[in-house]
Amino acid sequence: MEKPIYPSPYMRITQGYMTGTHADSYAIDDAGSDSGIDFIVAPYTGIIKKIYTGDANEVWLESSEPVIYPDGTVDYMTMMFAHDNDVSNLFVGKVINRGERFYEEGTKGNASGNHVHMECGRGKFTGSGWHQNSAGYFSINNGKNPTECLWIDDSITILNSNGYTFKRIEPEVVVPDTPVTEKPIVEEPVEDNNSSDNTTDTDTTVDDNNSSAEVVKPKLIFTCKSDDIYAIELKAGQKLYLE
Repeated sequence: MEKPIYPSPYMRITQGYMTGTHADSYAIDDAGSDSGIDFIVAPYTGIIKKIYTGDANEVWLESSEPVIYPDGTVDYMTMMFAHDNDVSNLFVGKVINRGERFYEEGTKGNASGNHVHMECGRGKFTGSGWHQNSAGYFSINNGKNPTECLWIDDSITILNSNGYTFKRIEPEVVVPDTPVTEKPIVEEPVEDNNSSDNTTDTDTTVDDNNSSAEVVKPKLIFTCKSDDIYAIELKAGQKLYLE
């Protein structure tokens, strides 16, 4: 399950929520690294549900699956972006992968200076995607505080957070596998397959108490054909019997 990432690689929030033209809404404006035009990435894997070119080229992106909000909510998310000067490369139904560049800052609509206007809404796209709020501005449906919707990580350069605190995605700690201690290899005694007799004979004897007991005869491993000096190589654990 994805964690929605802050859409601008450079956080420079020039106007916060609940103030000015953002009255009665959780909209924020981000002007990126400088006064130029920076790209915007998809905060999650989503599908474009609506494009409105009659105002500020607003685009609504709905998450393909439920996402994990920083405040612990697990639900779908819809975001609205505005002010891109050209959205001719986008269309309703287009799927955008998390982290993929798909939008840009701009001045389309009632904007001064290149920036992106963005709003977060909890849940799937509903109705027309927005409504006119009490201040007379159009705001996304089911609007939610962006600090409760968006995460940051080391890929985000914070230039001006406007005093807001965003929860950080900590890098995963990879714990190395515990090394497996190998057991020592114990060689079993190797028998001489060239022996003329590889069988072990057993005799039954009777002791003084008339109880029977097995006596194991030594196994013949070599028969000396003549008087001479012989060498034999043994491995650990092997036994040699001479008759």
